[in-house]
Amino acid sequence: MNAHPSTLPSPGPGRARRAGAFTLIEILVVVGIIGLTLTMGVPAFVRALHKEGMRKAQSDLLEACQKARGGAILKAGTQTLIFRPMDKTFEAPGVFPMTTLPPEISIQSILLNGMQLAPEDAEVVTVRFFAKGTSDEFAIVIRSDQDGTICTVTLDEVTALADISASR
Repeated sequence: MNAHPSTLPSPGPGRARRAGAFTLIEILVVVGIIGLTLTMGVPAFVRALHKEGMRKAQSDLLEACQKARGGAILKAGTQTLIFRPMDKTFEAPGVFPMTTLPPEISIQSILLNGMQLAPEDAEVVTVRFFAKGTSDEFAIVIRSDQDGTICTVTLDEVTALADISASR
């Protein structure tokens, strides 16, 4: 026998019948927690997506060296990485596009095959990467004009792998 809704027993005196929904306070607490999480997490997320300054320069220099090395090995020939210190640009033709260092980054010095070069003295600096995974001796020192951080990117001549060291 089916009971009609009007014949169901009542919850009893002093007890309210609770529906299966959230209260306004529960919803506000959840919204507050989500707001706090976003407030703390969004700036770090945005910084990770938008590389700026020294981080961008380091990343671009490393990638250019890696692509030039890979290009030399793959085509079994010499690949060049070309720096134009006065323009603050560099490229590895055919494997890495022309890239400009961020405005707040300056080139302090360049070492190529034992010769120390000042940026204003060298119009074009060409670093060679060879088919056997080797390269010219090379180091570039860059400086952030914002916080004074100095970074040195060096190439290991034997493996042509780039290494970064930074200091303040």
